Amino acid sequence: MKQLKNNICNNSKNFLPLKSYSPPKCITSVDTHSTHTMRKIEKQMCQAVQSNKNWQSGNTSVHFDPETGVSIVRLHGNKIAEVSDIDMTIFDGGYQSVTTKSRLNALCDYFCIDGEGVFQKDFTWYVRKFVGAINGQSKFITESFDNGYVFA
Repeated sequence: MKQLKNNICNNSKNFLPLKSYSPPKCITSVDTHSTHTMRKIEKQMCQAVQSNKNWQSGNTSVHFDPETGVSIVRLHGNKIAEVSDIDMTIFDGGYQSVTTKSRLNALCDYFCIDGEGVFQKDFTWYVRKFVGAINGQSKFITESFDNGYVFA
């Protein structure tokens, strides 16, 4: 997972979550996705995760555990993501804030398939997950956000 997303996008694996799969609530195409503008702190955060380094700036930190090979991302001291070489697990850290969502989307933009991420509708968080392509068009499912959601 710590590979750059362009390398992952060329992989033909089925990218369903590692947790038990439930039927999708909704399938959408890539043209409904809005682009996330990554802040400087988010670029630095992603680079620290990519290079397996400890890093901190302002309210955001990355701690790399060399024994497990997992980078833990924290916002205000609350865990919001665990990134390994094979997957990324996301959490809201107890606060479904705009900043938390922005940090998670920065990680998704950097490490996941283009178009995957977290969004909010009517005060409820959702996850947008790539499920495959039909006739060259990317298809996504929308699921309710749950702490511990895994992008593989």
